[in-house]
Amino acid sequence: MKQTLRRYILALILIFSISEINAQVCTGTLGDPVINIDFGRGSSNIGPQIAETNYFYVAGNPNDGQYTVVQSSAGLNPGWHQSIVNHTPNDPTGFMMLVNADYNKGIFYQTTINNLCPNTTYEFAAWVINILRGTGIKPNIKFTIENNGIVIKEFSTGDIAEGSATNWIKYGTIFTTPSNVGVINLKITNENPGGNGNDLALDDITFRACGPVITSSINNNSANANLCVGENASYNLAANVSAGYNDPVYQWQKLNGTIWTDISGANATQTTISFTNAIVGTYKYRLSVAERPNINSPNCRTSSAILTINVNDKPSPVASNSGAACVGKNIQLNVNQGVSFSWTGPNGFTSTAQNPIIPNVSLNSAGIYTVTVLNASGCSNTSQTQVQVLPLVIANTNITAATICENETVDLEASGGSSYTWLPIDGLSNPNIANPIASPKQTTTYKVSVSNGTCSVTKDITITVLKSASANAGEDKKMLFGQSVTLNGNAMGDNVTYLWSPATYLDDPTKLNPIATPPNDITYTLTVQSNCNVSTDEVFVKVYPKIEIPSAFTPNGDGINDSWNIPSIASFPNPKLKVVNRNGQLVFQSTNTQPWDGKSNGKNLPTGVYYYTLYLNEDFKTYSGWVLLTR
Repeated sequence: MKQTLRRYILALILIFSISEINAQVCTGTLGDPVINIDFGRGSSNIGPQIAETNYFYVAGNPNDGQYTVVQSSAGLNPGWHQSIVNHTPNDPTGFMMLVNADYNKGIFYQTTINNLCPNTTYEFAAWVINILRGTGIKPNIKFTIENNGIVIKEFSTGDIAEGSATNWIKYGTIFTTPSNVGVINLKITNENPGGNGNDLALDDITFRACGPVITSSINNNSANANLCVGENASYNLAANVSAGYNDPVYQWQKLNGTIWTDISGANATQTTISFTNAIVGTYKYRLSVAERPNINSPNCRTSSAILTINVNDKPSPVASNSGAACVGKNIQLNVNQGVSFSWTGPNGFTSTAQNPIIPNVSLNSAGIYTVTVLNASGCSNTSQTQVQVLPLVIANTNITAATICENETVDLEASGGSSYTWLPIDGLSNPNIANPIASPKQTTTYKVSVSNGTCSVTKDITITVLKSASANAGEDKKMLFGQSVTLNGNAMGDNVTYLWSPATYLDDPTKLNPIATPPNDITYTLTVQSNCNVSTDEVFVKVYPKIEIPSAFTPNGDGINDSWNIPSIASFPNPKLKVVNRNGQLVFQSTNTQPWDGKSNGKNLPTGVYYYTLYLNEDFKTYSGWVLLTR
């Protein structure tokens, strides 16, 4: 008993001796907050007044000796940072206490802390920020912790310098409650006067048990472990607890919803957690430590960092493929999810691609393909897909090529499939049957697609169309006796030969354009022959007599050369002869074979030279010259 009293007195001496030393926070492990004052939260920027201060509340911009409760400093005193928000992490609607210090030093916040355990070390902490934008009086905050009115810990922040809008500073200390712990009071005092400055914000005031350092792990590895749904596994949860407690007691806990509950019988620094047919979820554990008399009070415990065992769901892959394919084609396999893949299939097929391709498939490629899929959590599942490979169509045709004459037909025939499609359709009796009749107008290659419904193959049949022979002997010809004319023959068709008949007076009857020199009218026949037919055509060559025009005559009635006569013009149907004197006066004209008797209008013309023009037809030039008339 005396030894216990001496330890208590020594602890009190130690507590009071360090109260004036700069404050320090817990360097060990903290427990859950016994109290956590964050001033609440709400839907508007201004919060309600609080009962823990004797400052005057305003729902807006506070003056000296006043305070407000807000989410943000926006829109308040322009001398303050306008973008300060409450300190509570991940709490955008949370409030903070914003204080404009009174001109007189004094307490601006105090509250009672209940349910602290005796002989237990706690960390007190609060977050403070100087909200001035410029220079001015700086806040200097004193924190006082009393037990039954007796100060057990007290420390000051010193002047808090101006900073940025995010320069929240944690001020804290550790203290040990006496064995006669009773009513614990917290007083927060402003040690500098108000006026030009000394404006601050306060948030997140906490009291938490402070104990030794606890380092914990799962299977001596890390703070996290993973397994998959339906699996069985056991995990060793272990913790190392540093010195600090006289008689430490341990309790492993599990988080159920938002409440930490004790695991029955798990009272050592190690415990085993087992899963049988694990159910998907996140399972959290921690070790709580306290002095033996305090272990059953949550406010007296400190707790390790949380250890997490994740039971992860398996993936739900769905394997598929691009559909039935013919031999020689490609098939693509597909699976809809996962981060890692392992495919297996017939013929030793393997792949680690998500959507691999089976190239150049054969009938042996058909079968079941299985994919094992891993998700991001390392859990696996399998799925299968059936691959179908269809045999090639074995197509045949009755011919591969044929030759026909114009206007002839040929039978086409294909076999080996259930449907047939011929292209082009020109000249076919039906392009969608196995055996159409073809009557192409020109040489054509027909392609037939022979299909069994899915697979198909194409075959070609070339039909050569021979053009029929066609003879054209050309236009009829006219010539003068003793001259020559070229025949303008033309032969059309494929593989033709040609010949003129009769061959008389032709320089070469085997040419299309022979030179003819007949002495009399004649008809020539051009014969053109091919493998398909014979064609003939005729050309008539008109041979006119040689034109001989006398240069003089003597119309004196002696019966000799009494008229000017051109005998050869009788061969022309309508010759036109005109005679003029030297003055250009017309003295004679004729449109037939009538000779000129040397008269004009029935009167003899005098001896002299007269001039003529003779037009026979369009095939010959107009003759002109002179004739001498003598008596």
